[in-house]
Amino acid sequence: MSAVLISAEDLRERLASGGSPVRLLDVRWALGDPDGPQHYLDGHIPGAVFVDMETELAAPASPAKGRHPMPEVAHLQKCARSWGIRGGDAVVVYDATGGMAAARAWWLLKWAGVQDVSILDGGLPAWERAGGKVIAGEEPDPEAGDVVLTPGNMPVIDADAAAGWQGLLLDARAGERYRGEVEPIDPRAGHIPGAVSAPTAENLTADGYFKTADELRSRFEGFGTGPVAVYCGSGVTAAHQVAALAAAGIEASLYPGSWSQWSNDPKRPVATGSEPA
Repeated sequence: MSAVLISAEDLRERLASGGSPVRLLDVRWALGDPDGPQHYLDGHIPGAVFVDMETELAAPASPAKGRHPMPEVAHLQKCARSWGIRGGDAVVVYDATGGMAAARAWWLLKWAGVQDVSILDGGLPAWERAGGKVIAGEEPDPEAGDVVLTPGNMPVIDADAAAGWQGLLLDARAGERYRGEVEPIDPRAGHIPGAVSAPTAENLTADGYFKTADELRSRFEGFGTGPVAVYCGSGVTAAHQVAALAAAGIEASLYPGSWSQWSNDPKRPVATGSEPA
């Protein structure tokens, strides 16, 4: 079992050692920024494969399932093999936004049974600070992998489970969206009744690194007790929250449909304001 995070320095050493291969996945994506492929072409870690959030790490969006539904495992396996992943490979995922997008690939691969998956702490900026090389342009297509994926290796909940969650339900979106002050993309503003506001951005330092395990543990313990589940807007940044919780030694379930599914169902109640209820 791998650590959740790998530092840029440790990744450089691992790549330079000439040992077992490390598959590098570039997962640059952000809401409102469709230019991930161009960012990759402008500069990426040598050997990295670009991974597309919308077509490879999610099924097609729908009001019933949300903006980034989980892909079918057969589709994910086809994509993982196209990235060159073989059984037993180590995989490192990165982006340039503190792991906010890369964590989706981390979570999905862990869910699908890949054991050795880590997030590059600090992403591409940390790699460059550590003196890592960055190259522009296309990469040769990797040799096809043979990884066999099996679903169900990370805990998942659905809307009904979120509605009746007996424990700590964390809303990983920005505080103003939780409170219902703004809603830039989904049909209703507010949060799931009973959820606690825990913005994902607060898992990170000002430089885009994950806070220490002790700092994260203290943060999450301050929200309450009991089994933990997490949602966000569409199940992407919630994966970052699950990763931060895992780094702190806390297991958490993910609600993949998240607010984009919940808010599209008129039967689901909505709370507003700073309090959970």
